[in-house]
Amino acid sequence: MTDRPPLTLYLAAPRGFCAGVDRAIKIVEMALEKWGAPVYVRHEIVHNRHVVDGLRAKGAVFVEELDACPDDRPVIFSAHGVPKSVPAEAARRNMIHVDATCPLVSKVHIEAERHNANGLQIVMIGHAGHPETVGTMGQLPPGEVLLVETPADVAALAVRDPARLAYITQTTLSVDDTAAVVAALRARFPAIVGPHKEDICYATTNRQEAVKAMAPRIDALLVIGAPNSSNSLRLVEVGRTAGCAYAQLIQRADEIDWRALSGARAVGLTAGASAPEVLVEEVIAAFAARYAVTRETVETAVERVEFKLPRILREAAA
Repeated sequence: MTDRPPLTLYLAAPRGFCAGVDRAIKIVEMALEKWGAPVYVRHEIVHNRHVVDGLRAKGAVFVEELDACPDDRPVIFSAHGVPKSVPAEAARRNMIHVDATCPLVSKVHIEAERHNANGLQIVMIGHAGHPETVGTMGQLPPGEVLLVETPADVAALAVRDPARLAYITQTTLSVDDTAAVVAALRARFPAIVGPHKEDICYATTNRQEAVKAMAPRIDALLVIGAPNSSNSLRLVEVGRTAGCAYAQLIQRADEIDWRALSGARAVGLTAGASAPEVLVEEVIAAFAARYAVTRETVETAVERVEFKLPRILREAAA
């Protein structure tokens, strides 16, 4: 076709899988190789239907709670982390269990325990009900971690001792929104202790920075990710805040609203940290079928992070 309208597709870099997601998927694949199917996974290993369906086809069984798992098959805990009660129950039942929690989430768990050991009550900035928030709050006894989502929540917070507080955050939040909540915490509780290094993970930050960099150049932004993926939803929000009149989350190419994109001549494309590159290529192909596409990459960082696999699987690989 020669009558396709021209369109520039700006591709965010970095985008897609982060090191924690890559590691979690590899853990499930290696567990299937080591123990055979079925291997049980508590909660979606990462928030992406394409990834989950692919692992299910290989023999992974996804369940929401441990009581849906038999004692005699291995169980894997998702990348989002779990409350301490979950591995304790697995150990009580003598189950083989493998923890696929992202090491950067585990770092926040360790922070929380350290603050608690020092006698501090903790305020967690996060989204209520998200598995990572549930897992992090579940590292400590009830009442030791208070959850806030917005500056308004900070104003209503009832704490044990305003002079004995620390804060932690979910790793997949909006950097800018979190800064506003931290500012509210520091204004109300000047003695509050923060993390040595930002809890929001490098991958979340990098993907948001790439969206901000491309926003002035584009008419519309598409974010490939799942509706229950926190970091993907934040990318849509960041795009809108940065000036994208149209910013939408899609899971696959068949969810693109072509009518909404009518008249666009520059479209930004990124993918949440749980979305595989094959879905990005699928969307690019869908655009190429309708437009004379020129690709441009907007790169704001280069990621070379790798995380070790759990020892039980490293030994199997050796």
